[in-house]
Amino acid sequence: MNTMNISQSEIMETIRMIEDENLDIRTITMGISLLDCGADTTEKLCQNIYDKITTSAKDLVKTGQEIEAKYGIPIIHKRVSVTPISLIGGHRSPEDYVKIAKTMDKAAKEVGINFIGGYGALVEKGYIDGARSLIESLPQALAETDMVCSSINVASTKAGINMDAVAQMGGIIKETAELTKDQDSIGCAKLVVFANVPNDNPFMAGAFHGVGEPERVINVGVSGPGVVAAAIKKAGNCSINELAELIKRTAFKITRMGQLVASEASRMLNVPFGIVDLSLAPTPAVGDSVAYILEAMGLENCGGPGTTACLALLNDAVKKGGVMASSQVGGLSGAFIPVSEDAGMIEAAESGCLRIEKLEAMTAVCSVGLDMIAIPGDTTAEVISGIIADEISIGVINTKTTAVRVIPAVGKKVGDHINYGGLLGRAPIMPVNNASPAVFIHRGGRVPAPIHSLKN
Repeated sequence: MNTMNISQSEIMETIRMIEDENLDIRTITMGISLLDCGADTTEKLCQNIYDKITTSAKDLVKTGQEIEAKYGIPIIHKRVSVTPISLIGGHRSPEDYVKIAKTMDKAAKEVGINFIGGYGALVEKGYIDGARSLIESLPQALAETDMVCSSINVASTKAGINMDAVAQMGGIIKETAELTKDQDSIGCAKLVVFANVPNDNPFMAGAFHGVGEPERVINVGVSGPGVVAAAIKKAGNCSINELAELIKRTAFKITRMGQLVASEASRMLNVPFGIVDLSLAPTPAVGDSVAYILEAMGLENCGGPGTTACLALLNDAVKKGGVMASSQVGGLSGAFIPVSEDAGMIEAAESGCLRIEKLEAMTAVCSVGLDMIAIPGDTTAEVISGIIADEISIGVINTKTTAVRVIPAVGKKVGDHINYGGLLGRAPIMPVNNASPAVFIHRGGRVPAPIHSLKN
């Protein structure tokens, strides 16, 4: 694939955005199919997985570094996603699945990447035996690995909601928090529950390599909340129509950079270019915040009246601008609202202006869901399952991706904080409505797909 033609003015503008407005490529993620790794014994399966990952991704980090040096574009993470492991592991015990997770972790460290995703299962319509074992293994697997991330898809618009899986995940999240309590329950930061999960998402913890994807593929996730916020502030007192046009133009510029990096990585690695995920992914760095964008649009505080409307405008304009810059847009694409990873969201949560109920409303118009939210460690499994069920319902009914990455931090209460550093950031413990949904959650079964799923 030929490198894109970039004008000198575009290059100079990109340099300014990198230096002054926290613009970066959040991740280059190589997707790797493990469908040919099956074996009779767990030991042979683990060896096949290790060999496939380390062979396929051996040059990923070096390539990312070379692109950074050539173009001066920061590439924060290099990552790998693999085929959902429950499809590869088959009818094995939870203990065997933990061995597979440790193999993935070892391979990730060997090739030098930051995270590896795909230790997950797709159970929206029911369980295969491998999925049950993998889910049961999650607390131990996430406690005993450093880089392994997991996503469990429990619902889709076509299938409805697997409430047995929703109920199970509440307990799994609690157990994961307990086993990693000495690290502020960090295991939960590597575990996300989805509805309508995308097959080509480069962002963790939800990334996996879909079964319809090529043998290997390069997906790139861009960032740039700071760039959008700066552009809005410079625009001053313009109309909402003008604001939308400004965001579209800015998203176009950000996505052009992602397209360039994706094309270069694809060429250098001789791996097909998959998609650019044009999501505005914040960081804890001051100025690199989706919340600050919403406040620049005219809100006194993120979380106050008007927040959902501003986020809807932002998300739509980002998508419209981004798709004009790349013919291959996918993944999640839009605006992320993770609390711990966004300085403005942290401030809004600490002040009490932003609460979980408002965040849930915002997820109806954003690109992900309830993300990186810390809650009291004594929150019950049933309440966590209720939170998951509420959020997943928004995705199913609205035919969009939604997800929950919630952290019941053991030993922490409202007013305390967790702190992971790096991109995972820090988060205040947010209050939760503890009215129990236990009777509903334990009914089991499946919430039927909505009537508008019948589109054939």
